[in-house]
Amino acid sequence: AARVLILHAARADADALTRVYFQGTADERRAVLHALPHLVPGPEALPLVEDALRTNDTRLVAAALGPYGARHLDAHAWRHAVLKCLFTGVAVDLVADLARRARGDGELARMLGDYAAERTAAGRTVPEDLHRVLALTEAAPTRETAGPDVPHGKES
Repeated sequence: AARVLILHAARADADALTRVYFQGTADERRAVLHALPHLVPGPEALPLVEDALRTNDTRLVAAALGPYGARHLDAHAWRHAVLKCLFTGVAVDLVADLARRARGDGELARMLGDYAAERTAAGRTVPEDLHRVLALTEAAPTRETAGPDVPHGKES
């Protein structure tokens, strides 16, 4: 929290945040990811979120799926990030805007079903969070989550 406050007090822009992120420790990277929604209004810091989602550090994955990631990840990347949470053990409670983004998402439902089938076929347990997310996909989409105002599922 202190690192986020320091970045905020410094009024760090996307370029400064990018430098801190790539030169920083895992804790500093998390601070940058947590600061993004407060300091970068547009999608220009999305490469930092994408980088965090490529790591195996579950703390970075969780931070990447905060409010900034929820607002700027396109539907395809967001779905894969949710799936990554399930297979790395990141609690889906940490995914910002999960209910709204998952609502009525048939493609996410298909991906979750495929993942559950693979786990079952391999004799492995299906994460409980998968059932929670799958239930969210069953709700009908709203104008906020789908439609002509949201091109390709990207919310920005």
